[in-house]
Amino acid sequence: MTVERAILLVVGTLIVISVLLAVYVNLNWLWLTGILGAHLMQASFTGFCPAVMILKKMGLAQKSGFAR
Repeated sequence: MTVERAILLVVGTLIVISVLLAVYVNLNWLWLTGILGAHLMQASFTGFCPAVMILKKMGLAQKSGFAR
């Protein structure tokens, strides 16, 4: 697994969890979904993502996200 694919997995999982929590627990969990979306937009412009730094320190390889 590469850093790029791990980020897709982590953010996708968090979004699904926050939507499920909003449906079954409290609508305020949608704030987490919005924050994750805003962070994805910010990271696309700046390239800064703390999760990427953590995954790199964990030793995951880095290459083009969707290259085969």
